[in-house]
Formats: sequence, C-alpha cells, structure tokens
Amino acid sequence: MYSWENPDDRVSIAQMNSELQHAQLELLSAHCATHQLRLRLSADDLARFGQRDILRKSVQSASALSEYYNSIEKKIPSAEVAAGPIPITENRILEAVERLCSYLQEQRERYLLVAAPLSNQQKAIMWPYFSAVLLDRVKIVALDGQRIPNPPFYDEYRALGFVNLPEVARMHSLTFLDVVVFNAKVSERCLFHALVHSVQFEVLGLERYANLFVRSFVNTRFHFSVPLEAHAFSLESKFASAPANRFSVEDQVRLWAKQARY
Repeated sequence: MYSWENPDDRVSIAQMNSELQHAQLELLSAHCATHQLRLRLSADDLARFGQRDILRKSVQSASALSEYYNSIEKKIPSAEVAAGPIPITENRILEAVERLCSYLQEQRERYLLVAAPLSNQQKAIMWPYFSAVLLDRVKIVALDGQRIPNPPFYDEYRALGFVNLPEVARMHSLTFLDVVVFNAKVSERCLFHALVHSVQFEVLGLERYANLFVRSFVNTRFHFSVPLEAHAFSLESKFASAPANRFSVEDQVRLWAKQARY
C-alpha cells in the first residue's frame, strides 16, 4: 500500500493519478458518444436493430467498468461522500447565469492582455473546420507553471450540494469567448475542442450560452453531460478519428441550435 511518507511512493502516486486522469478522459469521450445515442435513439430501437455483437461488447464493457469503479467507491471514506444537491430555485438559476456571464467576460478581459494569435500552422490545421474570420480573431494563452483557479463562486454552490463542478485546474483549457487559456500543452485535439466552444459563443451569444449551460448542469449534475460540452467532445472525437473528412463546426453548431438540442 502506498504512503505519502515514502518519497518513491509519492512518485508512484503522481504517476497513478496521471494514468487515472487519462482513463477519465477516455471514459468521458465514451460517455459523450453514448449520450448522443441516448438523445437520438430509444433503448427499444437499439435493442431491436442494433448490431448484436457490438451491443453485447458494449454492455459487457460498461458492466465491467461499473463493477470496478463501484468497488473503488465503496472504499472511499463515508465522510467524503456528499449528499445529493438540494432543489435550486429559478432565482438561483438566473443568479448563476449572471455570475457565469460575468466570470467569462472578466476572464476574457484578463487573459486578453497576454494572449497571442494562432500561428499560421495552427490556422492551417484548423481550416476549414473553422472560418478564417474566427481563426484570425481567437487568441490563446499557454500557462507556464500555473493553472487557472476555480471561479470564486464554487464554494457557495458546492455548499448547495453541487459537488461535481468541474475542477478548472485539471481541465486542458477554458474558452473565454474568443480567448482560450490552456493549462496543459496546446495539442491539436485540445485546440479543436476549445475552438468549438468559441463557435458556440459566436452562434449562441454569451447570455444564451451561459443560460443553457447552467440549466443543463442543474438537470444533469455533470458538466460533460451538458449538451454544449457533449457536442464539443463529439466533434473533437470526429476530428481526431477521421481528419481527412472535413466539416464545418459552425454548421454543426447552428444545426444543434436550430433543433434545440442544446
């Protein structure tokens, strides 16, 4: 068993958490892909018409993962298991929307001072998924030895029972309208994901984006189940798996907005 007192164990623990984070991101991608199926298809249709071998393998994988993580959860001290969220009023939701808008705008102004435009190479890779206008407008910041802190209102909402608020310092990046701040290395895949959010801000506007995000989070309790986030992960996966098949992110976002899927 590991111990923080042992220097060698501390290195192993750091490696373990790095691998855990990688596994969590892969699970997140799978969760988002499954969420898209859930939005468009009923369980009855999947059971009747889904390819049998794929369905069985999917069910077996999900069951095995559920059993494994449930066994881990049982070992977490009960004092660390928080109670479920209490109901939130409409006034609270509107207040949260306003706070999120202010936070995104404030962070945008803060980081814009040190942000840089995309390189020509980055623009070439991201075109034609994104318009030249957007690629010229977006600025990025790569933090060196720092992490974006959690928003100041986190403690208040955690006290209300929202314990699954995303840990900002552990995220690859945050998109503040047209300014993207990276906690980690600026990879092509992470940049693509961040730019999807910039398009969402452009198409929906700040207030509508914040309103949709807050209401969806209140309903789902997980940020990766919020359709705005799920769509970004879905498009990111499409970009990574078939880079030769170009598509317009703006067209995809406008389609989802038109179909009220956000």
